[in-house]
Amino acid sequence: MRRAALLAAILVVALPAASSAGSSAQSWPLFGYNAARYDAGPVSTGVTAANVGHLARQRVQLDGTVDSAAIYVNGTFYLTTTYGRTEAIDAQTGSVKWRFVPPAYERIAGSSQITTAAPAADPSGSAIYAAAPDGRIRKLRASDGKVLWTVAITRDPSHEKITSGINISRGLVIATTGGYIGDAPPYQGHVVTIFAGSGRIDHVWNTLCANRHALILPRTCRASDSAIWSRNGATVDPANGDLVVATGNGPYNGTTNFGDSVIVLSPDASRIVGHWTPANQAALNSSDQDLGSTSPGLLPNGFAVQGGKDGILRLLQLRGSPHLVQSLAAPGPTDVFTVPAIWQGRWVFVATGGGTAAYRFSGGRLHPAWSNGSDGTSPVVAGGLLYVAGNGAVRVYAPTTGKLLATLPTGAVHWQSPIVVAGTVVVAEGNSNDHATTGVLDIFRAG
Repeated sequence: MRRAALLAAILVVALPAASSAGSSAQSWPLFGYNAARYDAGPVSTGVTAANVGHLARQRVQLDGTVDSAAIYVNGTFYLTTTYGRTEAIDAQTGSVKWRFVPPAYERIAGSSQITTAAPAADPSGSAIYAAAPDGRIRKLRASDGKVLWTVAITRDPSHEKITSGINISRGLVIATTGGYIGDAPPYQGHVVTIFAGSGRIDHVWNTLCANRHALILPRTCRASDSAIWSRNGATVDPANGDLVVATGNGPYNGTTNFGDSVIVLSPDASRIVGHWTPANQAALNSSDQDLGSTSPGLLPNGFAVQGGKDGILRLLQLRGSPHLVQSLAAPGPTDVFTVPAIWQGRWVFVATGGGTAAYRFSGGRLHPAWSNGSDGTSPVVAGGLLYVAGNGAVRVYAPTTGKLLATLPTGAVHWQSPIVVAGTVVVAEGNSNDHATTGVLDIFRAG
């Protein structure tokens, strides 16, 4: 890519600075807002039902496609492009503060070797953890992008992709791996925990060859696939710190191989605590109907809602002996590639390519509340409003009724989901599978 294009990050439309309705004291530090991946953000954001229909749009041209979500800390948006360029963008002006470019960028840019992982902010706000297609997680200084440490979480980045957003819990950085589009073996899904201070790997849990507790050279494991490739990767149970992941297609035997399963791990990923595998796992595997196309949305008292490429929503009980409680058709119904939003512990919002729906959770069951035919990526609740990014727009709803309050125009989206913080609604555009080295970030501001 030409140097001029690499340096391009110009403002297409000049707009006023953000209002003081939201302040830099707010943050959106992780994909899904918190380690539990509830996709439910601040109670007050500076964006309200009264002003959401009047937000001013700013389009920022990027030197890469951001096929994930931004994060926000201390007045700055941080985002990672598909080829691993991590950028800090001033929230008030849209200008680029700094860019980190991984050493392998020139070799990889334009190829099918990508990442779609959202970065994560250290709880101190002083550092950002970011993934790249070279298979590495890096700790970057928040002020200038300087690399503080780097560690590989795969031994074969050409087959194993860092797809899911990075998480942080109990002083550990948590990352997962999957495979690339087309399911070209060999690869295995890994959960890797990393000491945030030093960058040293703490533990590795492999979804295949699970008896091996280190990073596997993929070709040395007789089983392949079983990727962890959902948007949120590893979810942290706030009650006990356990990690919850869901796997895609792959063999299953309940001891060393855990394809198409929901898996509960100890907080450091050193051991498996429990798992649930559907009775039709073999059929899901043979028909490419990954259970792990999404990850569990955690509900109170050990309940969780899990989607899948088969278009079914499953209410699970993950504590004790994990088991299925209820099954429902996903909105559409169609494949579920998105993460549910969990609001107030009793509302569940799910979007697919065929529709958007809300469910009330009570009495240990999910009860349909409302639905429509509008497509969407992973929903987000913030400031008492529901935001769903679909192709061409972010639709804003009243969460309990589904009333459409506003439509914020965007370009086409793929895995992206918005964040809503400090008087702004922020969402990227584009599709990682286009292998582009340019992209767009939309910032909608309260005047």
